[in-house]
Amino acid sequence: MSYQPPFDLQSITGIAERRVHDKHPETFEDSFVLARRAAEDCLSRSRYAAADLDVIISTSITRFKDGDDFHFEPSFAHQLARALGARQAIHFDVSNACAGMMTGVAILDRMIKAGNIRNGIVVSGERITAIAETAVKEIGEAYDPQFGSLTVGDSGAAVIVDESTSEADRIHYVELMTCSEYSHLCIGKPSDRNQGIALYTDNHQMHKEERSRLWTRFQSDFLAKRGSSFAAEDYDYIIHHQVGSRFIRNFNNHGEAAFGTPMPESLSVVEKYGNTSTTSHFLVLHDHLRGPRARAGAKYLFVPAASGVVTGCVSATISSLEV
Repeated sequence: MSYQPPFDLQSITGIAERRVHDKHPETFEDSFVLARRAAEDCLSRSRYAAADLDVIISTSITRFKDGDDFHFEPSFAHQLARALGARQAIHFDVSNACAGMMTGVAILDRMIKAGNIRNGIVVSGERITAIAETAVKEIGEAYDPQFGSLTVGDSGAAVIVDESTSEADRIHYVELMTCSEYSHLCIGKPSDRNQGIALYTDNHQMHKEERSRLWTRFQSDFLAKRGSSFAAEDYDYIIHHQVGSRFIRNFNNHGEAAFGTPMPESLSVVEKYGNTSTTSHFLVLHDHLRGPRARAGAKYLFVPAASGVVTGCVSATISSLEV
């Protein structure tokens, strides 16, 4: 018997499709497989070989390997380094909810600027639809704490960062802020009804407008210290965390009012991939760069949003469009 929830998920979130990992025993995709394949694909399009990498940072929230085994030690980054053949690379895991890949990029950016390393890869594999499978069995109304679990999709993503030699390809800044007073609002744990792994989010205690205010206030203060403003930055595109189309629209509307200027073109893939957690910004960027509208020299603003609560702003100009 199938269960029909008393609400229309697509009309609320805008999500029409999502991707689910391969469940066939002979070709099973766990978090590690998704991460490894993303890293291999990234390296295949790079001038670097795995042996050239100085650092590997894994940022997966889900760390499933060998099926349903959840791994903490050895680290995913260590296991990926061995699988990829990057045996000389420094390797470590980072966990910062859906801002994980952005956090990894921030760490690499600082390490490269400090002259400690030449390059590195940030990689994540998210086999996260297990929480959706639990939610389908248990959820009863749109305001259920597990509602967000219905929006997720599985994915893998990787990005290589190295020293910029041209303004045409450069990370201008990576700035993140964690508002730890909200850390209790998102809890992953076994289901209360023993139906599987679950994610409970208390959205009632923090309204979406409050989240967007955190971002606009943080970015305004940051740009003011640089002697700049949102309008002066002249972004071509903005990429928000892919929670849902209404979430993205609300963030842009609030941003336009708060900054007093029209928002740049908003890129989104949530409609066809769902919320892919740590990988979402890079999934949007990859999808965009593969399309006909991508142009060299465009300036992007990435806006992280994660439980914890994490906000921030990441700006980059991109001219190398090969993906």
